[in-house]
Amino acid sequence: MLVPRMGEYLIQKGLITEADLQKALDHQLEQTARGTAILLGQALIDLKIIERVELDQAVTEQILQLRSALQAANRTLERRVEERTAELQTALARVSELSQLKANFISNISHELRTPLTHIKGYIELLITESLGPVTEEQKHALQISQQSSNRLEALIEDLIMVSMSSRGELSINQENVDIRRIANLAVKSASGKATERGVSLQAVIDEDIPSVQADSQKTAWVLHQLIDNGIKFTASGGSVAVNVKREGENLVLISVTDTGIGIPAGHLNDIFEPFHQLDGSSTRRYGGTGLGLSLVRQIVEAHGSMLDVQSVEGHGSTFKFPLLAVAGTK
Repeated sequence: MLVPRMGEYLIQKGLITEADLQKALDHQLEQTARGTAILLGQALIDLKIIERVELDQAVTEQILQLRSALQAANRTLERRVEERTAELQTALARVSELSQLKANFISNISHELRTPLTHIKGYIELLITESLGPVTEEQKHALQISQQSSNRLEALIEDLIMVSMSSRGELSINQENVDIRRIANLAVKSASGKATERGVSLQAVIDEDIPSVQADSQKTAWVLHQLIDNGIKFTASGGSVAVNVKREGENLVLISVTDTGIGIPAGHLNDIFEPFHQLDGSSTRRYGGTGLGLSLVRQIVEAHGSMLDVQSVEGHGSTFKFPLLAVAGTK
């Protein structure tokens, strides 16, 4: 495309005519038919239409033109690459800036919500205990519902604060010797009421010889609560959720939460860990939630130096599991 074909170039230079070119092409075809393939330049020389010196000169000029054209194309390509790289760097910086702004906004608004919520919870407690005067049973029932809602709101605010800390790299893990059996049993006990309401069987299956583990007790308890809550939420009445704690070799303890719920489509296994993401994004979705839980679960597990593994079959349930380092010489 950058350099004319040889025959056309020779005509442009006035070294041959169109009739000469046709003769050479015919000669080239004849030789090919006889089993001897020759180039166009050789055909022109064989027919004494052009001297070899003139042909070599034309070829040299074309090579020089081609080199110049390639150099110009390379310069253009390099310039476009530099421009595109600069655009991508600018876009990346903007994304990073927006991410930081989002984290700061979440952190600020979450902390600002804490104070009025504390007042609301305090006054609800005073009303329920009748410290401010007697209330009827109907009023007390309404206050208890408000108390439950305020507790859920408080948990959401704490989750938002944890998300903002994690996005800024400030999620701290306080490693200590933790009785994982006790934490697992407490998590199951605290979720048993919700499981019963939904008609879901909830149990803990814990090996006898489980040692203590190196972990942050508060955050590990939160992780188990989230995984159990998720399992109950996505399991229909008559299904089951099981928390398993077992020894994995000499140095590890494997914690897993298995449910018989709706499962996760194979193509969406990574999507469930995106903050504020729900697989069912419609305004009328059946299952509630902010989409923060599993994102934080994975970040907390990874902050422990571990890895969260997910196995799921759509329509047949899911298993979330992660190992923790065992403390030698403990049981």
